[in-house]
Amino acid sequence: VQLQASGGGLVQAGGSLRLSCVASGSINKRTMAWFRQAPGKEREFVSAINYSGSRAEVTDSVKGRFTISRDNAKDTVYLQMNSLKPYDSAAYYCAAKFSPWLTAGGYDVWGQGTQVTVSS
Repeated sequence: VQLQASGGGLVQAGGSLRLSCVASGSINKRTMAWFRQAPGKEREFVSAINYSGSRAEVTDSVKGRFTISRDNAKDTVYLQMNSLKPYDSAAYYCAAKFSPWLTAGGYDVWGQGTQVTVSS
């Protein structure tokens, strides 16, 4: 399966964006996640969701602002980002794995990044 992320852009602080990640094949057995990487920084886990969408994890820095969801009928995962802050600026990547654990490791399929820039 291949992943295609989209939905990034330039937004003012306090604004919202919704990222989408469309898969070329079925993802209904896969844990899906979003990561981000800012220039000069390590890649950071943002959020993950289990195969059915019944469980999700988010990193503390985005808790209460970002929501991950999925539509298995469309082979698509979303990241709704609200109350965006300048430090949320980064390239955002979606990823997939078969392991059911909602952790940062073990992803074997990665999409290309979509850039999010939040201006102050």
